[in-house]
Amino acid sequence: ISWNNVLSLSLSLSADRDYFNLCEKLPIGRLLFRQFCETQTEFEHYINFLDLVAQSCVFIIVLKCIKLLCLQSPGYIREVSEDIVQQCKEKLEMNACKELFTHCVKSGHDYLSGQPFKEYQDSMYFDRFLQWRWLERQAVTKNTFRQYRVLGKGGFGEVCACQVRATGKMYACKKLEKKRIKKRKGETMALNEKQILEKVNSRFVVNLAYAYETKDALCLVLTLMNGGDLKFHIYNMGNPGFEEDRAVFYAAEICCGLGDLHKENIVYRDLKPENILLDDDGHIRISDLGLAVKIPEGETIRGRVGTVGYMAPEVLNNQRYALSPDYWGLGCLIYEMIAGQSPFRGRKEKVKREEVDRRVLETEETYTDKFSEEAKSICKMLLIKDPKERLGCTGGGAADVKKNQFFRNINFKRLEAGIMDPPFVPDPRAVYCKDVLDIEQFSTVKGVNLDQTDDDFYSKFSTGCVSIPWQNEMIETECFKELNLYGPNGGLSPDLDRSYTPEPPKRTLLQRLFRRQISLHPTYTWKSQR
Repeated sequence: ISWNNVLSLSLSLSADRDYFNLCEKLPIGRLLFRQFCETQTEFEHYINFLDLVAQSCVFIIVLKCIKLLCLQSPGYIREVSEDIVQQCKEKLEMNACKELFTHCVKSGHDYLSGQPFKEYQDSMYFDRFLQWRWLERQAVTKNTFRQYRVLGKGGFGEVCACQVRATGKMYACKKLEKKRIKKRKGETMALNEKQILEKVNSRFVVNLAYAYETKDALCLVLTLMNGGDLKFHIYNMGNPGFEEDRAVFYAAEICCGLGDLHKENIVYRDLKPENILLDDDGHIRISDLGLAVKIPEGETIRGRVGTVGYMAPEVLNNQRYALSPDYWGLGCLIYEMIAGQSPFRGRKEKVKREEVDRRVLETEETYTDKFSEEAKSICKMLLIKDPKERLGCTGGGAADVKKNQFFRNINFKRLEAGIMDPPFVPDPRAVYCKDVLDIEQFSTVKGVNLDQTDDDFYSKFSTGCVSIPWQNEMIETECFKELNLYGPNGGLSPDLDRSYTPEPPKRTLLQRLFRRQISLHPTYTWKSQR
């Protein structure tokens, strides 16, 4: 890597040298800042404390955090006042969770964002961070990946499995055919989905890792979900529907995903079983954000979009709304997971769209003995037709839904930390989807020509790597561990020494022979051969 290139990147980052962005939000930045802090005992105490707090949904870790706040502790955090420590001890008696340490964490970050952060930017660890950022910004093309079998189809093209050649990480590649997008005037929708996926970093929503283009398609490289979708599991794995504990678990993770979207003021608008995917471990993620939209702060929107049978009354009536349609969709989904059919249309019932819409607006759903009192109650509260009265829409959002008795056995702290075991783990040998031969093929798009006027849209779409998923990939595949090497005794390695000039590479035997042949035949031409 040329240091001129790396230093120019450093200058481009100078306006964005924010402590939380560089040292907390970005995974590789976080690790390198911690490596730097480990070189000084006082800095290390703060890092150890903050890392413990991040795990403090476990009671014993809470006690360790309290210990680090005590004056007698060898890892004492002196920037945290005695008053704050006493408040933590009092709150511990009521509730052992990481919210106990909110003020302590703020004090710790305030300290680390000062002199330690300043010193870090002058260290070899920050130079190494710049090297990784330079690598992250390299061009992404179809040659970055190996392409594998077709997994399914989206609105504008196929979805295939793919693998990053450099790391071996597997993803799903969603292809959006350029001509199909142009024919359907889908540019705004495609770019909107890409930008929303780029913005949201949640373990309960599919992550976008790369966005690039080929001659014929725009490509979104997303989290690979091998466990199938909820529609397949509800209807193709024995009797329709789930046992309640399984429905509760999926509903809890969906609620967390909606909460993460809503924190960004994004309304999803297309909650249905086929859009909820399972991973290899049995955890779910919300997928297909084509209808999602970011709502301007303090405003509402209007739009009659969604899937028949899952659209909320306010959407059908073309009224203005904010986040309320998603809680209606959650109610429909919980109902369907338990009943084995959607609330306003029977299984395989052939009925016109207008009739389904009428039922949504005018009729009440019915409940069988499959529903416990808690399940029936939460469905009724989420399926209230007036959004002002609906659960989740009265000011508390997802937090209000999580407090419902339906989720009484869910520890949301552990769930959000990814340490709760799912009730069902997919069989790695099974295929939880249609046979590839059953997936309808796209017809050829005719009468559409691509020209230079489309290039501006393509350049906005094809932005390469997405920072957080890409850095996580480097860490998970151990590329970071293998490449993050230093010199003897933790000193400068040659690649971090700005004054080091590497020796030119030695020519191979083939190169030397080829050079010799040229010198022996300086006037060799095709004509002379003839």
